[in-house]
Amino acid sequence: MNGPPASALRTPTPRRPGVPVPGDLVLIDSRASVQFGGDRALWLRVTSVCDKPTYHGWVWLTGYSIDLATGKALARREVFAQIAGLQIQQHRTDSAPPLKNTVPTTRRRGV
Repeated sequence: MNGPPASALRTPTPRRPGVPVPGDLVLIDSRASVQFGGDRALWLRVTSVCDKPTYHGWVWLTGYSIDLATGKALARREVFAQIAGLQIQQHRTDSAPPLKNTVPTTRRRGV
């Protein structure tokens, strides 16, 4: 055999309108989900977007909550949010450096 069968080859999932991609910085507040209302709103640096079907107009996002003052990642989060309420930060075109995760992340075995 020469390589995997055709059924095993994965084609890239087309980008869905309004859905962030890994690397995007997204504000999640009460417009995206009631659990993030008021002072519970958070900025999330998206690391993955679940492609499994959910309720229409909703999406599972995985990423790191970001402290905008320092640019540091605070905690890994998985959130379920309405696509229409997500506020994706536009990519900068100026010379300002991007936010960086300056704290090393340790991967634990079994996690």
